[in-house]
Amino acid sequence: MKAITHLAAFAMAGTALVSSAFANTLEGWSTDLEKAFKDAKAQNKPVLVEFTGSDWCPPCIAMRKNVFSKKEFVKKASEDFILVELDFPRGDKEVKKKNEPYAKKYDIEGFPTVILFDSNGKEFNRFFASQYPKIDLFLDHLDKALERKDLD
Repeated sequence: MKAITHLAAFAMAGTALVSSAFANTLEGWSTDLEKAFKDAKAQNKPVLVEFTGSDWCPPCIAMRKNVFSKKEFVKKASEDFILVELDFPRGDKEVKKKNEPYAKKYDIEGFPTVILFDSNGKEFNRFFASQYPKIDLFLDHLDKALERKDLD
């Protein structure tokens, strides 16, 4: 009987571990692009949207682990941007289906793609997140993109 109890506990722990590994929402990030655009307009703030395959795309997984999940990044980036993650996981068909129209609308050709929008929803910068695999490099790129946007 003890063996069955231990086996059940082990199975439950494994399930919890797998669920948390594929939890879609990062702290400080939204998954609702329409709400983000409304908030952007109200706060006069640009929007950073990351298109990701969180459970199958190696560069996406690396960016999440090394940049997007880090409190230092979220704190600094959210001073200037509303952060949105649009995920296309293989393990969650509902999330993928919900986000598919955005991939089509914005002509996403690969992951992890980041699009920066002004507070009116107009795109002003697009790049592959994996070009900037460290927090400081990514934040520096965001600063430069904002500077260029302000010159237009």
